[in-house]
Amino acid sequence: MTRILLVDDEAAIRRGVRRFLEHQGFEVALAEDLAGARRLATSGEFDLLLADLRLPDGEGTTLIGEYPRLPTVIMTSYASVPSAVEAMKSGAIDYIAKPFDHDALLLTLRAALRSNEQSRERMAAVPESAEDCGLIGQTPGIATLRKQIRRVAAANSTVLIRGESGTGKEVAARAMHTLSPRAGQPFVPVNCASIPEGLVEAELFGHAQGAYTGAVKARAGLVEAAHGGVLFLDEIGELAPAAQARLLRVLQEGEIRPVGANQARRVDVRLLAATHRDLEAMIDAGEFRADLYYRLRVLEIRIPPLRERMEDLTLLAERFLLELEDRFGKRGLALGEEAVARMMQYMWPGNVRELKNALERAVVLSEGSRIDWEHLGLAASAAEPRGHPGSLSDYFRRFVLENQGQMNETQLARALGISRKTLWERRQRENLPRT
Repeated sequence: MTRILLVDDEAAIRRGVRRFLEHQGFEVALAEDLAGARRLATSGEFDLLLADLRLPDGEGTTLIGEYPRLPTVIMTSYASVPSAVEAMKSGAIDYIAKPFDHDALLLTLRAALRSNEQSRERMAAVPESAEDCGLIGQTPGIATLRKQIRRVAAANSTVLIRGESGTGKEVAARAMHTLSPRAGQPFVPVNCASIPEGLVEAELFGHAQGAYTGAVKARAGLVEAAHGGVLFLDEIGELAPAAQARLLRVLQEGEIRPVGANQARRVDVRLLAATHRDLEAMIDAGEFRADLYYRLRVLEIRIPPLRERMEDLTLLAERFLLELEDRFGKRGLALGEEAVARMMQYMWPGNVRELKNALERAVVLSEGSRIDWEHLGLAASAAEPRGHPGSLSDYFRRFVLENQGQMNETQLARALGISRKTLWERRQRENLPRT
């Protein structure tokens, strides 16, 4: 029997809806607030959540994030487009406005249950190999990468993960942690490019009380937070020289000295580092320590860019669309034939991250379930035959020159699937300073 958890603070509505649904063959449990719903959801299995948007202790959409596998229909007396949009963005499978008649409610619930079952069937139809190590794909390059990840996961050695922006370097790092003996211990990801240079040492290694203005009490750093587990340093090439020296001490001696402290502390961390930059060239330029480089590069793996595994594109797109169906409450999302053909010719400078962002944009902009090329918001100039000499560089130049009049640097970087810092660096290499 299908079990429904009904959450509404109005006793008359709870009684009336329960009576009707039980007459239709459903089993219904009642709660009047979020706390009661949580108790019931924890103690039993349900097939659907029917919750009021406004509850005494919060909004019904809060439960969606807490029980993501439970399909949810939101009820509200605040019948407005903004309420519906926010409910769908939160992950509701459907929305019904009060007052509603019972027949409309029944149709909504049956459609939600049917849609959820279809989604589960489609997810189950995706080969298990697509989920190995969290890396979606069936091309030889991805198969080799999975084998490498499984091998290096068992070791305690430092690993350098190389690949362009957006290829999935953190996904690979998390897979190594999950498959390693340290799986039950912390995984602490740090984007070195996002920490201001003046704060990076204190953020990573901690500081003593009074070490600098504003340090009113001692604070442990992110390296210490990863004790017993894995520290993942993304964009390691952006690490300031002083922080590079401190990190080398961690790798050599297994200890840290917080900023302003007299005593060192022992730490047990496995370090995984990632970069899209040419560290060898940085060493030649005096921007990166050679001794740290060789400590980082005990083991090395490379994440292939999307343009080198285009046979995986439709599989990746299908998986992302399934995830977006749950987020936006749309069902049967699919790419049109022209969209697929042009996507296969697109250069994907932002790699898998750019694909995911483009599909999310398309789902928001499309009125129905069909995704067409124009919904993706991708530059037509990048849809050239792959392998065209200088095509990535040409695409970058054209995209920046065509769009910098309408976009700021943050918008340009997001559209290209890269960071602002990477955009600035590429501008310098291409001699395209912002005017």
